[in-house]
Amino acid sequence: MQRVVITGIGALTPIGNNIPAYKDNLFKGISGANNITHFDAALFRTKFACEVKGFNIEEFYHRREARRMDPFSQYAMVVADEAMAMSGLDMDKIDPTRAGVIWGSGIGGFETLEYEIESAALTNGPPRYSPFLIPKLIIDIASGHISMKYNLQGPNYAVVSACATSTNAIASSFDTIRLNRADIVVTGGSEAAVTKTGVGGFASMKALSTRNDEPLTASRPFDKDRDGFVLGEGAGALILESLEHASARGAHIIAEVVGCGMTADAHHITAPHPEGKGAIRVMENALIEAKMNPEEIGYINVHGTSTPLGDIAETVAIKEVFGDHAYNLNISSTKSMTGHLLGAAGAIEAIAGIFAIQEGFIPPTINHFTDDPELDNKLNFTFNQPQEKKIDAFLSNTFGFGGHNASVIIKRFEG
Repeated sequence: MQRVVITGIGALTPIGNNIPAYKDNLFKGISGANNITHFDAALFRTKFACEVKGFNIEEFYHRREARRMDPFSQYAMVVADEAMAMSGLDMDKIDPTRAGVIWGSGIGGFETLEYEIESAALTNGPPRYSPFLIPKLIIDIASGHISMKYNLQGPNYAVVSACATSTNAIASSFDTIRLNRADIVVTGGSEAAVTKTGVGGFASMKALSTRNDEPLTASRPFDKDRDGFVLGEGAGALILESLEHASARGAHIIAEVVGCGMTADAHHITAPHPEGKGAIRVMENALIEAKMNPEEIGYINVHGTSTPLGDIAETVAIKEVFGDHAYNLNISSTKSMTGHLLGAAGAIEAIAGIFAIQEGFIPPTINHFTDDPELDNKLNFTFNQPQEKKIDAFLSNTFGFGGHNASVIIKRFEG
């Protein structure tokens, strides 16, 4: 089978609108949470989120073109552009039928849907909808836009598995290249769910933090007083390429994808299995596919959403899979800074792990104030400050509503 390497990355996050800014603020421990500006949240139970800041699509695309894309597609295009530029791919010199896009979003065009429904309700007579409603709304349209811009004629589709989405997209891209169905795949995920429906819907489930007086510290993974996740938005992109193809064109190789796992809890629509059974199997499967021992993993970027049940179940699973080595690992939840980007979480968190390999520092879990007696506090959660540590491989977990679990292992590239 083909080895699969990463030759480009792109990011648009609540703590940085490109790779350099995201990396810088991640290691500084910056919180991306603040009061919602996208709409008037005064009457909502939760009034804050981790929004992308200072983003203007017209700095990248003409207004007419931008207006035909929902924000989740706009975000996808911008990060794909950054990743493609970093990869150094010359599209005139590659076979376009061997290059594809496998993208994901948990929700898709929420803002477009809201706007069109509200506008139609105000219309006298038959409701009128924009002819761009469906093309802006559907989740696969982001991969379509990317493929059309770069003439990528290979495999092209969308992945949806709630908060596990973009890790599943990476896994599907990994398999596509390993099985020689493509040489290059643009993969990742994007989400733009900080809308009235998004915030209202998650709040009604009591899934969101309600620390309206202190939003900056509201995302508190593994803290005793955690009270729910903070909704985030943005996108992450990775260019996956066969080692053979990347080497032939002299590409700079950032890292190597070596294993993925995918399982289901088959337990509950929103709650994780209390014994972490699905999480245990997904990490074990990723290790088996990577042909690695648990001791070879130096860092886990955990799902760590800051929910009472989820954080406990994941730590139980880590201890089961890694045994005594669990106490040698660094563990951190970068959602403490970015909030939860839903379908885009796996992509930006895989990129955070790549930064850890590159820089020799582990990004922190910020906003820790009080140890939780229900957790094993002998584990190294990398609280509040980055920690210097050379790692050669990391594992990233993402778990989604519906019981979807996905893990990916990425390691330092060695020729």
